[in-house]
Amino acid sequence: MPDKNPENYSFITYLWVLVLSMWGGTAHTIRKIRNGELKRFSLSEWIGDMVISGFIGVMTFYLCEYANFPQLLTAALVGITAHQGAKGIGMLEKIITKRMRNIR
Repeated sequence: MPDKNPENYSFITYLWVLVLSMWGGTAHTIRKIRNGELKRFSLSEWIGDMVISGFIGVMTFYLCEYANFPQLLTAALVGITAHQGAKGIGMLEKIITKRMRNIR
């Protein structure tokens, strides 16, 4: 890939990132049900988890690509941060903040 930018990735790449992210979002919803955070399945809760997980999964993918991580590590990190949802966003915020401090 000569120049890395969001327009250069194939449909299949975005598809695997989103499917893996949504799988993580679904796992997050299931965990909330099992932990008693939700009394029963809620479609709106599940959709919310999917949206958050999709977002964090794509952002994780971009950061991994920027850092030239191997594809298997990228896939694992996408799944982990997607499962964490908002916590994954917080993790990325900390990483970015630390990185920005080191640049100065």
